[in-house]
Amino acid sequence: MANTPQAKKRIRRNAARTIVNGNRTGRIRTFVKKVENALEAGDKAAATAAMAMVQPELMRGVAKGVLHKNTASRKFSRLTKRLTALA
Repeated sequence: MANTPQAKKRIRRNAARTIVNGNRTGRIRTFVKKVENALEAGDKAAATAAMAMVQPELMRGVAKGVLHKNTASRKFSRLTKRLTALA
């Protein structure tokens, strides 16, 4: 259990950051799922439009410290590969 005022503050701050980061990762997952659903449906136009939206979201996640840079790059690369294979 936290004894010092600073440790108690860190507990409060960590709880708040956990909520914010969870929302960010959920938002990224939603955008990725939109691309995956469009790819599964075979809709190239929708998948291309969704890809244009997912790339900034992934990079924003990197900038905010929610995702590692290589993780975001890997996800985007795999989605791009699937999109080009669709054509």
